[in-house]
Amino acid sequence: MNSKFKAVFVYNFTRYFDWPEHKRNGNFIIHVIGKNDNLISELKQLASKKKVGNQDIEIKNTSTFENSGAHIYYVIGESTKITSDVASKTKGKGHLVIGETPGSCKQGASINFITIDSKLKFEYSKNNAVKAGLKTNDDFKALAITLD
Repeated sequence: MNSKFKAVFVYNFTRYFDWPEHKRNGNFIIHVIGKNDNLISELKQLASKKKVGNQDIEIKNTSTFENSGAHIYYVIGESTKITSDVASKTKGKGHLVIGETPGSCKQGASINFITIDSKLKFEYSKNNAVKAGLKTNDDFKALAITLD
């Protein structure tokens, strides 16, 4: 169930960010780093029905970071040690980095999934999003647990 919610959240995040001009053509790529078959399945199912603007959604999955030119890099819990590596290698290029363990935003992720009182929530670091080359509106900040 958590994977379904995370997939929906990830899709909804796409609507709140102003993607750089060079990211508005071709497929909208969500690259998952690490292993979570349920999440991959949910994202692929969502991608088969939805688009981001006029872009088809493409889901990639690797066990290690590869600069695939993705719009979103989602670092699975077991792979969080690479969050800072992903954030530094994609800095300023218009990539959204999402983590899912405590401290992911401190390691450079713009968004980090957390569970509070058995409910899925997310932390948001606007500073990290700006460093990544992304802009968002203040409506998004109101939805998150903000860190800066």
